[in-house]
Amino acid sequence: MRRLLLQSPAFARDLKKWLKSHPDTVDSIAVTLEKLSADVSHVSLRTHKLRGPLAGCWSCSAERDLRIVFEFVQYDGA
Repeated sequence: MRRLLLQSPAFARDLKKWLKSHPDTVDSIAVTLEKLSADVSHVSLRTHKLRGPLAGCWSCSAERDLRIVFEFVQYDGA
């Protein structure tokens, strides 16, 4: 089941800033987001729940030292 990925304004802003200073990561981030949409538990993503201040959020790996933090939310299509 494919998931719809909704980007928060903060994520879009931070992603744009990150890619401006790290243009070599464009492909790995795109691949990671595609895998996340297709299968959130794909082995290469190393998806896991976060604890502490980010409890309720999840994290996946885009590169060895680059993580994407996300939440699962209900989307009614409106």
